[in-house]
Amino acid sequence: MTDQAQRLDRAFQALADPTRRAVLARLAQGPAPVSELARPFRMALPSFVQHLDVLERSGMVRSRKVGRVRTVRLAPQPLKDAVRWLEAHRALWERRLDQLDAFLVSQKEQDK
Repeated sequence: MTDQAQRLDRAFQALADPTRRAVLARLAQGPAPVSELARPFRMALPSFVQHLDVLERSGMVRSRKVGRVRTVRLAPQPLKDAVRWLEAHRALWERRLDQLDAFLVSQKEQDK
């Protein structure tokens, strides 16, 4: 498996969970300390930190600790890579569906 494929797998794994998607949505507004990010979720802090670890391994977030406060910020490149992959596949399937539609229309016209 190529490095690019592994990065894409990690990105989609990170996006697969609603908690992690909510964290990314919050971080789109700006950096935040872990305690603030964890506040809306009904889970123990160690469980929440596991979600942050998945996001960090995917490259979607970066964290920095100053004193006792760990601040997390968005790192958008893996999201851009995932969007690029989705757009390429969407274009492929749109072309294929357009070809199928044209074929079915031609078959329908032949049946008249």
